[in-house]
Amino acid sequence: MQNQIQDYLHYLLVERGLSDNSIKSYRQDLNDFENYLKKAHINSFAAVDQYEILSYLEFKKQSGKARNSIIHSVSSLRKFYQYLMRFKLITENPMNQIDTPKKGSHLPAVLTQKEVNLLMEMPNVNNKYGIRDRAILEILYATGLRVSELINLKLQDLHLEMNLIQTIGKGDKERIVPIDEIAIGWLEKYLNQIRSLLLKQRKSPYIFLNAHGSQLSRQSVWEKIKHYVSLAEIKKNVTPHTLRHTFATHLLENGADLRTVQELLGHSDISTTQIYTHVSHEHLTREYNKYHPRA
Repeated sequence: MQNQIQDYLHYLLVERGLSDNSIKSYRQDLNDFENYLKKAHINSFAAVDQYEILSYLEFKKQSGKARNSIIHSVSSLRKFYQYLMRFKLITENPMNQIDTPKKGSHLPAVLTQKEVNLLMEMPNVNNKYGIRDRAILEILYATGLRVSELINLKLQDLHLEMNLIQTIGKGDKERIVPIDEIAIGWLEKYLNQIRSLLLKQRKSPYIFLNAHGSQLSRQSVWEKIKHYVSLAEIKKNVTPHTLRHTFATHLLENGADLRTVQELLGHSDISTTQIYTHVSHEHLTREYNKYHPRA
């Protein structure tokens, strides 16, 4: 089974051109499924029927996995079994009998403008790492970039004279994102004063570097944001993606249309963007209840 998983992942990389992060996600889902099958003494994907799939999904649910995690697993298995059918590695597709669970109504955490301003003030900009971290926070909020997009930014992706940043998102989809003057100011301060100190005469195409002059990792950015959230005493569950959610929500609250936000976020389907309208509607309801004389 492991050989078939590896062949499939190679197919996704070479034939489909998926990103490393997407392939890593598929690998995790399929390895989890394989481990479950082994414990059930099933040694072939061809021997799996719809009832085994349903048992696996129930196992994930009982293990406390989030609904969206289970939905992702169903999607991964569906595409994997389509691949097995296409190359005649199985004769029947058990996923044809499996419905995809509906997404939960969980709304992403969003920071208020006051919380954003407070968070931005947390890095100590009297040292080189604080200037770098302030630039990171400013860019995440100013552009809505994913963390993977942020850490992969290269010098050639900057078009600051036009207030633009170029990035490659999911599915190798390129997009151009505007960036505000405040974020540009902190980015230029980092580039002009700090980046060469971190490089230590080395060379790197990446913009954001660690203390050794190497590309920052996703985990490192995550840890820094958690640290600054703690310093700011913000009680919400804030992750790097929270700044992306906040970026989108604040745009909608201030009058941007949904199609514009979709383009800025790099969503291929507008239904993915529509979750932010629920957040924005909550804001409108709060404002109505606050200011309407009969509310």
